[in-house]
Amino acid sequence: MDSVGPVALWQGDGAVQEGLPCPPGSSELVQQCLQQFKVTGAQLRQIQASLLGSMEQALRGQASPVPAVRMLPAYVGSIPHGTEKGDFVVLELGATGASLRVLWVTLTGLEGHRTKPRSKEFVIPQEVMLGPGQQLFDFAARCLSEFLDTLPVGSRGLQLGFNFSFPCHQTGLDKSTLISWTKGFRCSGVEGQDVVQLLRDAIARQGAYSLDVVAVVNDTVGTMMGCEPGARACEVGLVVDTGTNACYMEEARHVAALDEDRGRVCVNIEWGSFDDDGVLGPVLTTFDHTLDQESLNPGAQRFEKMIGGLYLGELVRLVLAHLAQLGVLFDGCTSPALLSPGAFLLEHVAEMEHPSAGAARVHTLLQDLGLSLGASDAEIVQHVCVAVCTRAAQLCAAALAAVLTRLQHSREQQTLQIAVATGGRVFERHPRCLLEKTLAPFRLTLKQLAVVQAQMREAMVKGLRGEASSLRMLPTYVRATPDGSERGDFLALDLGGTNFRVLLVRVATGSVQITSQVYSIPQCVAQGSGQQLFDHIVDCIVDFQQKQGLSGQSLPLGFTFSFPCKQLGLDQGILLNWTKGFNASDCEGQDVVGLLREAIQRRQAVELNVVAIVNDTVGTMMSCGYDDPRCEVGLIIGTGTNACYMEELQNVAAVAGDSGHMCINMEWGAFGDDGSLGTLSTCFDATVDQASINPGKQRFEKMISGMYLGEIVRHVLLHLTSLGVLFRGQQTQRLQTRDIFKTKFLSEIESDSLALRQVRAILEDLGLPLTSDDALMVLEVCQAVSQRAAQLCGAGVAAVVEKIRENRGLEELTVTVGVDGTLYKMHPHFSRLVAATVQKLAPHCAVTFLQSEDGSGKGAALVTAVACRLDPLAHV
Repeated sequence: MDSVGPVALWQGDGAVQEGLPCPPGSSELVQQCLQQFKVTGAQLRQIQASLLGSMEQALRGQASPVPAVRMLPAYVGSIPHGTEKGDFVVLELGATGASLRVLWVTLTGLEGHRTKPRSKEFVIPQEVMLGPGQQLFDFAARCLSEFLDTLPVGSRGLQLGFNFSFPCHQTGLDKSTLISWTKGFRCSGVEGQDVVQLLRDAIARQGAYSLDVVAVVNDTVGTMMGCEPGARACEVGLVVDTGTNACYMEEARHVAALDEDRGRVCVNIEWGSFDDDGVLGPVLTTFDHTLDQESLNPGAQRFEKMIGGLYLGELVRLVLAHLAQLGVLFDGCTSPALLSPGAFLLEHVAEMEHPSAGAARVHTLLQDLGLSLGASDAEIVQHVCVAVCTRAAQLCAAALAAVLTRLQHSREQQTLQIAVATGGRVFERHPRCLLEKTLAPFRLTLKQLAVVQAQMREAMVKGLRGEASSLRMLPTYVRATPDGSERGDFLALDLGGTNFRVLLVRVATGSVQITSQVYSIPQCVAQGSGQQLFDHIVDCIVDFQQKQGLSGQSLPLGFTFSFPCKQLGLDQGILLNWTKGFNASDCEGQDVVGLLREAIQRRQAVELNVVAIVNDTVGTMMSCGYDDPRCEVGLIIGTGTNACYMEELQNVAAVAGDSGHMCINMEWGAFGDDGSLGTLSTCFDATVDQASINPGKQRFEKMISGMYLGEIVRHVLLHLTSLGVLFRGQQTQRLQTRDIFKTKFLSEIESDSLALRQVRAILEDLGLPLTSDDALMVLEVCQAVSQRAAQLCGAGVAAVVEKIRENRGLEELTVTVGVDGTLYKMHPHFSRLVAATVQKLAPHCAVTFLQSEDGSGKGAALVTAVACRLDPLAHV
């Protein structure tokens, strides 16, 4: 499938394996039995090629010498765009075996609040499944009425979609003739009849509600149409439930039955009937032949009988009975239940395959069947389940590869970008499906990222105008970047996290020399009183001056203060709110430079000349600007996140003046606090937000920055553990401990240089009882969370550089982004993902990312140096 290009599976995907391991120490008889289910790569490729040939032959309307796929037009000419609205009734018959389901579905369009469909399932009695057709459709009409009786429908007319999941020949969107029953149904008088008309007649006989049957589809088409709209068009539907089938959007001109030369149409493949002895024969086992002969339709639906959920349990039963009769299992004993068809259901196979609870379920289920298990019997039974299900997955993958290859050929595309919607209990009960379903909200499409870019651009403009916006767009009073002529000695303070730095920066011709010392800020200080915090800062400055022999000197000082501030001047900054775990009292709403100066006065005999207050983002831009004059954007991706850039002064409503530039501190961590990111926020984001010290605030930052990614991953792992997908379903105390999963673990786990055993070692250090499969799944969780963070960051950068380009009326912009922050620097893929996203969303901007060297310290000194260069007398 590599030649087809990237494919997104809506619920889950699976890997094709070359072979199957046999249980250690198992007898030769068990190995021989399981070997029958092995499918080689060459055989899978032959199946793919044969199925593709059968599809193309059927599209041309040519008769086939072997039972083949049908390629039936479904008369669906378009996939949903997400704008559809209204209330609809849906009747599902055949999608879930011996039951039917009625649903009330409300569509609200792209902007509306999504509502969960209301539904009710009705079990179809065996005598109805095998009786007269009129009895079946009357039963369906009664179920419709019973369901609608519970809703405030009144006398209004309702539109109904009929999901009829059996092989049909459609001649219109609401005209469908049943070709043959499958899945255990054999109602008389229906084959060869229009099932829509049979349903309409039954509804009329019931006479309770006005229902207009607008469309008939099968479950496969319904699965494809139910896929969420995204950047990758969802144009393939795949169902593996009681039976199996697929559909896809074909070019109408290739469907001989339609005589159309424009547009596309959904084609229902009906691949369950595929039966090319030349390629299927070698992979059919003795158990497949027995199952086929004992089925309701011997010789038909051969492919479906190797994949569909109606048959997997029966294959497992036949294998277990065979091994018991050979004396390999159950001490050579069988039971009447084991020898009875239908004793094993799909649900039983899924439970016995379960990675954590499977062995226990084997004992329970088989004891219920009157069997006594020996020491190794449970393990052998599990391997039988794996062998049967793995072959089914391999065959399904080969068939899907044929469909994707057909799409690639029909559209004459070298690389195919497409989404596949999957449905059915075989998918839904597999751990990998649960993983994919959990991670799906983290996998953002280019369309979603473009929406984020547009929303940020709109918020930028509003913030600059002084209108209500989640982006504050604060003037920094930094009016120029370095030009290389700056000289002198400067002090710099850097406060922005759990550590505080004091620096001596010597700016000379062509070089910047830095001497610094790191001081810790205890949590009790960070969350104590403001006076306590600033007194601690001044104590650290005095200690540094004494160690550097600077006591008594009054050097120009730049204060990097990496928290949201509203600046009223270069040396005036009003703290708007604390972030990053700080919550010192009596500081918000105050001038932090004033608070620092008051602390200096309390510490007598200390003189400090505070010239500028700078946040780390502006410092990063200035630091990189000293090395690259094209650097006009600053970006921080560390404990928190923020961005700044050089804006046209005429666009800044808060500052007078029509010429020149002004560096704007965006404070973009708060982007989305107005709810604009709600559609992208997951339940895990909500949990992390609610547990934070500032619920409802800094929503963008909480989806991107290092302080929160580890916590998001931890909550995802907890969820997957509760589903039994991870760690054998065992909840450990360590994993339930807040902040135990550090963001640095994401960088380590995702490192290309780490072997899987080293990933396991990292996780075992956390006390997690994991298998190799667990390690792979944890890796995927980390990748999904960090990729989303990088893509959201890239969407933000794209909004900024496009704003600069349009400000200046340029067709193409060349600009450098100065970057700092441990997440950006230490994560093995973050920087690449950010750059790739920017390139896709801002194609007219040539963006270079330059990592800052000590942006917070060096940058603060350079802001001070530029201020002294522009106005030397004001800062003596």
